[in-house]
Amino acid sequence: MVNPSSVRQRTSLGGSSLDEARRRLVFPLDYPNLEEARAAATRVAPSVGVLKVGLELFVREGPSAVELGKSLGLDIFLDLKLHDIPATVAGAVAGAAALGVRYLTVHAAGGAEMLRRAAQEAARSQDLILLAVTVLTSLDDGDLAAQGVQGSASEHVVRMAQLARGAGIHGFVTSPREVPALRQALGPGELIVTPGIRLGSASDGEGVDDQKRIATPSAAISAGADLLVVGRPIREAADPLAAARSIVQEIAHTLHPPR
Repeated sequence: MVNPSSVRQRTSLGGSSLDEARRRLVFPLDYPNLEEARAAATRVAPSVGVLKVGLELFVREGPSAVELGKSLGLDIFLDLKLHDIPATVAGAVAGAAALGVRYLTVHAAGGAEMLRRAAQEAARSQDLILLAVTVLTSLDDGDLAAQGVQGSASEHVVRMAQLARGAGIHGFVTSPREVPALRQALGPGELIVTPGIRLGSASDGEGVDDQKRIATPSAAISAGADLLVVGRPIREAADPLAAARSIVQEIAHTLHPPR
C-alpha cells in the first residue's frame, strides 16, 4: 500500500514561498483543440505548476495534450474521473502512468474494488498520484437528495473520501467548502485538491456558472487545501499571466503571512 506521507512528498510543494505557491496552482486546459490549449498554456506557464487536461481536450487530442505539459516543463493532471468496472479502470490507470502524467482522477463512486485495483496499479509507478473525486462541485445538497443520497454534501464528501482511503488512495478532489471537514476527518497527511476557486465577490455564489460550492484562493488554502484548480479567473482575464501571478502571490501570502 502507498504511504500517504510519500504522496505529499511527491507533490514537491517545497521551495521559496513563491515557488511553493506556484506549484500549488493548477490551470485547466479547457479548450476545444490543441492549438488553443498550447497558446494558453504557454502564456501562463511561468506562474502555474500544473496543467489539467480534461475530457474535452483528451478525447479530441489524446496523448498530444499530455505531451504539451511535458514540453513546458509542467506536471500534468489528467482529469478523466475514471468510473468503470475494476479491470477497465486498472488498465486505464496503467495507460496514464505510461504517458507520464502526475495526477489522475478516479471517481470514488466507482466503489471499493474499483478504487483498490486502481491504487494497486498506480503503486507500480513512482510518479503517478491518484485523486479520488468525491462530489462534483456542480452538485449541491438538493442535487444529492434527488439522487437518493442522505445527508449534506459535506457528509457525503467525507464518506466518499474515507471509502477511497480505505482502498489505498491518498489524494482527494473536493470543493473548497468541504475542505475543513475533510481535513479534520483525514488528518494532515492526505493530499486535497480543490476546484471551484473564484476571486473576490464572485465567491458569494452569485453568477458563478456551473460551480455551486466555491471559495477564494486564500480561503481554500487556509482551510487546508494543497492544490487549487483555477480556470475562468485566469482564462477570462484581460492578462491571464498577470491574473495567475496575482493568485500565486495570494497563495504565498496565505501560506507565509508577513510578520
